[in-house]
Amino acid sequence: MRICNAERLCNHGNQEGRRHMAQILEAGMAVCDPYQNIKDLISLQDSVIQVVNPDFEPIGSPRTGVCTYHLDKEIDRVFFFAIGKGLQRAAQAVEEILGDVLTGGMVLLKHGDVYSSSRIKVLHGGHPIPDEHCVKNCKQLVAYLKSLQLTARDLVFTVVGNGVSSLLTLPPEEIPFADIQAVTQVVQIEKGLPTQVLNQIRNQVDLLKGGRITRLIHPAKMVHMFTIDLNEPNAYGVCGYEGHTTHNFWLHTLPDMSTPKIAVDFLKKNECFDLVPKTIVDYLYGPAKEHPVLEKAEFEMMDCRIFGVMPTKHNFLPVVMKKAEKLGYTPHFLMRRTFVEAACTGELLSRIALNVQNESMPFTAPCALVLTGEMLVSVEKASGIGGRNQECALAAATVIAGSKRIVVGAVDTDGTDGPGGRFHEEAWAQGCHCLAGAIVDGSTIPALSRHGVDIRDVLREHATSHALWEIGDGVHATQSISVQDIVVLLIMDHDGEITG
Repeated sequence: MRICNAERLCNHGNQEGRRHMAQILEAGMAVCDPYQNIKDLISLQDSVIQVVNPDFEPIGSPRTGVCTYHLDKEIDRVFFFAIGKGLQRAAQAVEEILGDVLTGGMVLLKHGDVYSSSRIKVLHGGHPIPDEHCVKNCKQLVAYLKSLQLTARDLVFTVVGNGVSSLLTLPPEEIPFADIQAVTQVVQIEKGLPTQVLNQIRNQVDLLKGGRITRLIHPAKMVHMFTIDLNEPNAYGVCGYEGHTTHNFWLHTLPDMSTPKIAVDFLKKNECFDLVPKTIVDYLYGPAKEHPVLEKAEFEMMDCRIFGVMPTKHNFLPVVMKKAEKLGYTPHFLMRRTFVEAACTGELLSRIALNVQNESMPFTAPCALVLTGEMLVSVEKASGIGGRNQECALAAATVIAGSKRIVVGAVDTDGTDGPGGRFHEEAWAQGCHCLAGAIVDGSTIPALSRHGVDIRDVLREHATSHALWEIGDGVHATQSISVQDIVVLLIMDHDGEITG
């Protein structure tokens, strides 16, 4: 089970609707697991490693079909590296497949991801803002890769997923680490700009991002895996092999599209130029030009295959839709990707739900409205602890207050919605350092009022975690990979009995 506190989430308010919501979110989160897919991609038999699965190949790839590596003829050593949030199940799958054939490797995970290994080193770092552990880990990674003196007779498997841009942080000597942290704080946390904007900047002030880590692995043979669907359009609306080798900004084992000029232009366009440290600007105007990112032409000279191991048909969306339908709700998929403010999203969706409840338009109850993607939260100088899914749900709760038919659920599939922290002593004692999201209904705002909580202050300070936990509406979940958010609104065709 991914959701750890389902009983508490469902013992108050609209219990029937909450039980259904918890089951839908659980089904969606549970399927966000790359373990079996990787086992369906890689096999080892009689000293032969085979890598093949058409479902995972990017459209338009110049190399397709079975990739065979003979351990007794052409491969001397086999290594594995994974970098991203919640990749422990991916690492487990690779280790189980390769067994004693695996020479070594390293896995960089987010704090709270639980994994141990006797064959590879496991290290943890901070996300979404990198911490000193990220830099220390990456220095170890570089030293290790250089010590291996890799050759064309070595085979290297990698897995990259969401969170890699924070966990893979190694600034050049010219830039203090605190200034790198400041870039993320200003651009993504305070301004609320999406990752594709942030990475156009920080890819230029890093020694490993932007495909540079692949340069360190070359000339070894490589199999790069990604816990996404490479055939789904990215933030630039492109997909497949061509899209991800020409318009990539965060899959750091692939070619990158950023340049120093683009970085400077983004800073100016988004009014961040005067807010980031001067060392960043100076580096972009100077040394960055001497350390270019990996480009497509250089990448295609390397011996490398790429696979997206979480294709949509294996992903959470069809599972969520099917589970809702099984529970008696007609599912309606609204949107796959959104980069808008979480609170605005919650308010808009909940008004649509109210219209369904009151006017049977544009849909008829009972139904489930489903949204995926990544929302934004622009915190400016606020210091509250929360996350985009929590904020979306709580903003929705202000609109549906008193409703006996609407339940809203929103979670980040990795189980950590935002950076987290010591937001509530009871939660901390139970091992919950970061909420995954929330389940709210018509009873949420009245419950907060009884606890003396001013919802306006909570949303203004982006301090949603304490408030949601206090009334039992915050979702505590185990950590796994992130394949974007799950937002679901259930509109029942009858009143649920409100309790608590």
